[in-house]
Amino acid sequence: MMTVVSFVVVIGILILIHELGHFIVARLTGVGVERFSIGFGPVLLRWRGKETEYCLSAVPMGGYVKMMGEENPLEGGSGPVPFDPAKSFALKPLWARFLIVFAGPGMNFVLAALIFTVVLATVGRPVWPPVIGRVADAGPAAAAGLMTDDVVTRVDGRPIAHWEDLERAVAGSDGRPLTLTVRRGGAELTLSVTPRRTTVRDPIFRDPKDAWELGAGPKLTPQIGAVNPGTPAETAGVRVGDLVLAVAGQPVFTPDDLMQAIQKRGGETFDVVVERDGKPATLTVTATAVREKGPGGQEVEIGRIGVGIVTRVVRYEPYNPLVAVAYGWVKTWDMTWLTAKGLWKIVSRQIDSSNIGGPIQIAAEAGRQAKEGAASLAVFTAIISVNLALLNLLPVPMLDGGHLFFFVIEAIMGRPLSLRKREAAQQLGFVLLMLLMVYALYNDLVRIDAFRIFK
Repeated sequence: MMTVVSFVVVIGILILIHELGHFIVARLTGVGVERFSIGFGPVLLRWRGKETEYCLSAVPMGGYVKMMGEENPLEGGSGPVPFDPAKSFALKPLWARFLIVFAGPGMNFVLAALIFTVVLATVGRPVWPPVIGRVADAGPAAAAGLMTDDVVTRVDGRPIAHWEDLERAVAGSDGRPLTLTVRRGGAELTLSVTPRRTTVRDPIFRDPKDAWELGAGPKLTPQIGAVNPGTPAETAGVRVGDLVLAVAGQPVFTPDDLMQAIQKRGGETFDVVVERDGKPATLTVTATAVREKGPGGQEVEIGRIGVGIVTRVVRYEPYNPLVAVAYGWVKTWDMTWLTAKGLWKIVSRQIDSSNIGGPIQIAAEAGRQAKEGAASLAVFTAIISVNLALLNLLPVPMLDGGHLFFFVIEAIMGRPLSLRKREAAQQLGFVLLMLLMVYALYNDLVRIDAFRIFK
């Protein structure tokens, strides 16, 4: 029930905001709106205003704003409101029509920035103390004498409050030696360490990039966020909330440590030490071996135990409201760029198209985020809002981006495309969107193994 309610709330808010964008700008530019509908298909509820009919329809996978003269400049005025050419969408200047269409995706960007701002100003961002976790052998940190559990308090005399402060100082060093003030037990030490250049992989797309590092990571303590039913983790007694301390006798300090420790033990049986209710417990797990494509495209065998891994959050630190506004827009831009990059990688076949998700995946994730709290569900809504905005801006007929593309052609040609050509393009766009929706739904069903009844 929570999954269904969360899905309806998320989708309902996104559709409402999107269509309100079209509606508000249409009204501001003097265009008559005949119908404002949330959902498609049979109308469940309706209310008629002075000029506009407001509807709640049966299929909650979209919505629409029907404007006077939207396709034909001399059509409109359905119902008791007579047609007024001055309110015809098609007779408005090109800039007005462009703004009306762009306002839908634009409002989704605004919604995302607003949500990020509110969350950052109220809940804040997760922060971790600058405590050293794993120290790589033969790295700069080991050479300087840094040890696990050291707390970095200053870099070149500047106070360090969080691990991200240390990361920022290292990233900006350009290889220059740094003087670290470290608290170890009850004593303070001063160490000199020279960052080294290395190649790291993007945590999402695994793209390589250059970076500076100390050869030491934070002590984050990975936590089990989910345990999939019928998996080795469930069989071994792993529970949501367990803090993972060690795998096969080796300590793990970050979610990445834990993931790598499991992946290189496909088909093996090993001990996992967890902390549960403040007490250590040792569990025996047998990882399944699966074959996946590695970074170079070749198939590799990796281990899986069926868990979702998260980082234990020590505390959250709210931003100043004015700073939160700025960071809200920065976060929205970052998410937009990330989404665009992901779309390009799918189109260029750098990422498998099985990553495309549909309504079932959105609903499942909405339910999972709702269980983690209102803030998590709000951030998820912001992310989906950015996705919706960007997808709608693609130059595909039937989408807002398709209409905007027609307007660009009109600006170049000095006249709009013929109605016949636009209708043909709309039909092609409809077929493409239906194929995409069917494929996304198929991927959703494969993820939950809904076809197992036919096996």
